Amino acid sequence: MKNDDTLLTRRQIMVIAALAGGISASAPLHAQFNLKKGLGAAGKVAKAGSYNDEEMAVYFDQMAADMDGRNPVAGPNDPYGKRISGLSKGLKNHDGLDLDIKAYLVRDVNAFAMANGTIRVFAGLMDEFTDDEIRYVIGHEIGHVKEGHTKKRMQGALQKEAAFGVADAAGGKVGKIANSKLGKLFGDVISSQHSQKHEKEADDYAMAFMKQKQYEPMACVTALDKLAGMGGGSGGLPWLQTHPSPEARAKRMRKQLA
Repeated sequence: MKNDDTLLTRRQIMVIAALAGGISASAPLHAQFNLKKGLGAAGKVAKAGSYNDEEMAVYFDQMAADMDGRNPVAGPNDPYGKRISGLSKGLKNHDGLDLDIKAYLVRDVNAFAMANGTIRVFAGLMDEFTDDEIRYVIGHEIGHVKEGHTKKRMQGALQKEAAFGVADAAGGKVGKIANSKLGKLFGDVISSQHSQKHEKEADDYAMAFMKQKQYEPMACVTALDKLAGMGGGSGGLPWLQTHPSPEARAKRMRKQLA
């Protein structure tokens, strides 16, 4: 007979099991469930939701390094590198953020940001957009960083995946994400469904950014109009399917300028 302090109620075991990946509510509670493993998984999930900014930066640094290794980064002598450098001049330290803004030599029309200040703009987007429209994109991505959108997404993704060993910690320190998991985590954090609230906040930040820097604020609208024209689905931009309508966003920002 075990001591009382080692016994768990059925409800407690079910909660731990759910955090470890889930078992059926009708499943018999017997040796199929590893209690020690379940307790460890529950601890990882709890920890994942409480990472501070410094700890989160470790994970984003790993993810950013992985993405830069998978995609060609425009160098300082490359035309795209020169252009993005000029358009982001003075933004290395902006609004209390340390930013790393570079271009990918990738034909896709896209851009993304991470909570550690990593911002990447794709060459395909740069080909379609004017300088001020690219500045709007940069401002929009800075808005995502400033408002903590990708940080919240990372916390949620880590909590979701913690029980499956995405990140292994040693000695109580923040662990390293397995290389095989980095791509999936990037998709969960950056490429998954974007909320209307987050996109509004990033757009509002971008509008204020354009006005503060004395860039042409109408570029916020024309950039979104161009994205609307590119569409989503087959033959269009698939990632637009996970974002609020660019037509509605353009209409909203046009009203702000009226």
